[in-house]
Formats: sequence, structure tokens, C-alpha cells
Amino acid sequence: MVVTRLKMLPRMGWLLKGIPNPESIADHSYMVAFITLLLAENLKSRGVKVNTEKALKLAIVHDIAEAVITDLPLPAQLYLNKEEAERLAFKEEFPEFMDLFEEYRRGNSIEAQLVKLADRIDMVIQAYIYGLSGSRNLGEFWKSLDEIEKLDISKYFSGLIKEIRRLKRD
Repeated sequence: MVVTRLKMLPRMGWLLKGIPNPESIADHSYMVAFITLLLAENLKSRGVKVNTEKALKLAIVHDIAEAVITDLPLPAQLYLNKEEAERLAFKEEFPEFMDLFEEYRRGNSIEAQLVKLADRIDMVIQAYIYGLSGSRNLGEFWKSLDEIEKLDISKYFSGLIKEIRRLKRD
């Protein structure tokens, strides 16, 4: 199965920053799914309607196109249309998940926004962990917190976002 490549493919942004043995795309996807589960349960406990099963499906498939196109780092995305490449990969390799991909890409459901939030939270926490290990020049990864705050769903997690921002200062 093509999706098993995710276990071997590194997250390229970390590799380009000189991180030795960076997390794989599968490592990242697992954490995104786990964070999505935690966030969904938090919302439910506050009476917010969220379909956890749908959110988890979105989390699981949000990066599977990278099994085909790899993890395109930001510098490469200046020259390539990542969204079109992902769409083509989904269409050819994962057509049964095309609707989920489109929903995630659009980000117009609470579940899709939850996964986008979890995706960014995982990236920032990973930057923090690599920073604790002595890696430097990871500021660009922390900028994703600004993207998080643009999501409608961020209003439910302002305290969490504030705590994550505090990690950068410590």
C-alpha cells in the first residue's frame, strides 16, 4: 500500500532545518489525530456539537497525499502548486477519500477547522521539542500560531493557544 510510505518519509521542513532524524509524516499524522480527539472531546464537554468520527477521519487523511508527492517544504511550494498536486494524488490514489480531502482543504466545517488547529498545534509543539534538544532557527514554525488564531474555532481554545505561545518565551 502506498500509504505505508508515510512511515518512512520525513517531514521535510525539519530536515531542511538540520534536525537529525526528524519525525515522519506518519508520526505527525498520528499526533494530529490524537490532538484532534482531545480537542473534540473538550468541545463536546462544553456542549459544542462536533462529529468526532468525522474529525478523526479528516485527521487521518489530511496528509496521505504526501505518500505520493512527499512533504513539500515551503521553499518548494514557491515553485509548485501543492494543492493541485495533492488533489491529483487523491484523485488517482485515494478517490474514496476525495470528499474528505476537499472538506479539509476548504476548512468550512467545525471538524475540518479542528484538524487544521490540531495540525498547527502539533507542528508548534514539535518545534518546541526540537528547540529543547538544542535545535535553533525554528521561528518560522511558531508563526503558524498566527494562522491558528484566524480560524473560527480558535475562539474555543484561546487559553490553550496562549499557553502554547508562552512556551516560546520560556
